[in-house]
Order: sequence, then C-alpha cells, then structure tokens
Amino acid sequence: MKFKMQDKQNQLIERISDKHLVVGVDIAQQVHVARAVNYRGIVVGDPLSFENTEEGFARLLEWINRLKASTFDTAIVGMEPTGHYWTNLSTCLSEQNIDVVTVNPHLVKKNKENRDNTQSKSDKKDALVIADMVKNGYYSFIRPTSEAFEKLRVLMSNRDVIVKRLVSSINQINRWVDIVFPELRQVFKDVKGKGAIATLRLFPTPIELRSMEAQDIVKGWKTKMKRHAGLKKAQSLIELAKHSIGNHQAHDAYKLHLEQLLEEFDLATAQLERVEQEVTDVLKQTSFADKLLAIKGISEITLAGILGEAGDLSGFAHGNSLLRHGGLHLAEASSGKWKGQIVISKRGRSRLRRFMYLAAMSLIMNNPEFKELHTHNVQVKKMKKMKSVMKLIGKLARMLVAMARRNETYCPEKIQPLTSIAA
Repeated sequence: MKFKMQDKQNQLIERISDKHLVVGVDIAQQVHVARAVNYRGIVVGDPLSFENTEEGFARLLEWINRLKASTFDTAIVGMEPTGHYWTNLSTCLSEQNIDVVTVNPHLVKKNKENRDNTQSKSDKKDALVIADMVKNGYYSFIRPTSEAFEKLRVLMSNRDVIVKRLVSSINQINRWVDIVFPELRQVFKDVKGKGAIATLRLFPTPIELRSMEAQDIVKGWKTKMKRHAGLKKAQSLIELAKHSIGNHQAHDAYKLHLEQLLEEFDLATAQLERVEQEVTDVLKQTSFADKLLAIKGISEITLAGILGEAGDLSGFAHGNSLLRHGGLHLAEASSGKWKGQIVISKRGRSRLRRFMYLAAMSLIMNNPEFKELHTHNVQVKKMKKMKSVMKLIGKLARMLVAMARRNETYCPEKIQPLTSIAA
C-alpha cells in the first residue's frame, strides 16, 4: 500500500476531540509559560508561568488538573524541542500518563500572526500559538527509545564533538608546521602520520635538527615507532632544516604551543577510539543491527549515526516516515504557470540527513546493486548525479525500515533495476 502523508495528518487532527484540554508550553532555560485551549481554539483559564524545577512541574500538573475538572477528560501537552531544556518536563509529564507532543519551532514562528494578525512576540503568545498548532494537528509524537538507542544517540553526539576537536587540533598542527618548519612536508606528506608526529614530538624545530646526526634521529624514531624511516630520510630532514625558511624567533613559545597541540591531538584520538568501541558494543545489543551491517557498504559508525537519531527503525510505518524525520522529503514551490524547483525540505534532524547521505554514498561506491542502480539512473535515465543519490537515499530508507520491521536479511535481487532483472 502506498504511503500517504495526508492520511497521517488527518489522523493527527482526528485524535484531538472535544474532551481534550490542549496545552501549549513555551520552553525556556529557567521559567516556562503554559496556555490552554479547547479543541476549537477557545482559550481556557489564565496563563501559567512555572519554574524548571520539581515544584514548578507540580504547579503545572495542578493547573492542568484544575482546568480538566470542568469539561475535559484528558490533556495533551505540546512544546517546542528547544535545545535540551524540554526533556525533563517531557519525561515528568509522560510519567503522569499525559500525552506529550512536539511542534516544529520554524512553524511556530510562521504561525505567530494567526491569533492577532500582528508580528508581536512574547512567551505567553508563543505558548498559545503552540496550543493552536497542536489542536490543528501540526505536531509529532515523541518516539520512545530503548536503552540501546538512547546510548547510541548520546555516544554519536559525543563523537561529533570529539571529531571537531580532533580536526581542529590537526588544522592547528598544520598551521604550526607552515610557520616553523614548512619543509617537513617534503619528507612526510601527511603531517598527522606516525612519522611526522614522532618527529614533531622529538625534534620539532629546524634549529634542533641542524645540530643532529642522522643516526640520532633514527634512534629517536625507534623509541616512538616499530616501523620507521631510515638514514636516508633522516639525512634529508637535516639538510632541509639547514635551509628552512621557517620562523626562527620565539623558539620556546612555539615549542610550548606545539606540545599543547600534540596533547590535544592525543587526547582526542584516545577519546575517539574509546567512543567508537562503545558504539560497536552497543550495536550488538540491537536486534536487527547484524542484518543491516551485513549489507556491503554499511559501516558500524554510519549505522550507529542513523539509529542514534532515528531510534528503533521498526517503529516507522514506512521508509517515507524516516525521510520526513530527517527532513529528506521533497518540497515544491509552484503557483499558476510558474513551476518552482523541487528541493529537499531540510525540516528534520540534520545529523540523520548527514548519515543517510554518507550511507548512500558508501553504498554507491562499494555495493554492487546500488552502484548498478546509480549507473542506470545516470546513463540510462539521464539523471543528474546528485538527483540519483537523493533517489537512492529514499530507496535506502525504505529498505532499512522494511528490514527492521520484518526482521529480514538483505536480498540483492530486490535492489537491482528492472532492466537487469529482465535480462
């Protein structure tokens, strides 16, 4: 059966009945604001400001129960997923068996003039706009995740921070080499390679190398590496140091700077290895990860990134739902005779988009079936390469969700284009 987004939208609207108290909460770091409406959008009760504490949450629950006592049987609470400030409130309400949903912050900004036809903005107005959006069906239910998927989300988020620090330290080491000893690259092409890093640790500046013998340099390399360069490279390094154009001033300051950069590089490298080992261990705890990893071209880190952001893939009704979750669904702007360009919406999780793209590119390079599909799209259907990649991302999303829901193994015959099957 073909998946239709309109069916889901209708279901979201139908869930809000005349017995629902619809609450909108404007999230902040310390003080939240709540407003309530009925299913027609009529304001119920007065606004409530409450702190991001246990006492504040108790005041909110008391306020909701007091408003429900009149004509409502149940309550639904909507909020913006603002940073990390909303998670504690969401957990507290869920433990009280209150439905908690989220609304898109971009849509809140777009809908702020619906109430009073003005561009004014305040916490109380934002809370009312959020409540209106919920009663109109513009909301998403929070997807509950198990312990393993929550671990993957935290670990992959942590990994992103570590990778940024590692890349930053490598860039700064490259800058240091450009200033102090640019000729080092004539001996070691990769500054972050073992040989270059060992040289920077032992004798980083040309001034030190000029007074050394080739044998002494090789002995130093032996203390840092099992496999190292020989006397020829050591002699070449000395000759280059004698004619270096690098900066000769502030020698001690540059050495201290490099020492700290190498410490940051070592720390980030060790932390990255530890996090990736943790990710590998957690993946073994998920039921269908081994089947997805059996697909040639899907790596552990890429799969962990997808599962960390999407959660349990078997909870998605269709692959298109996964695409919408990551903002990979198509958006069109057309009016009358004018036809706008069709683009991806990018209204979703950016990290999920990144890992889906990386997974598709890896499959195109390493997986025979996806490589054949990409070639068929480009050469036979005359698609642009990027359009073909985006189409294959959609196919990958549907394949991952289907395998997770049915607990199936990868079947190459289902991926091949129709022409090759017929042949």
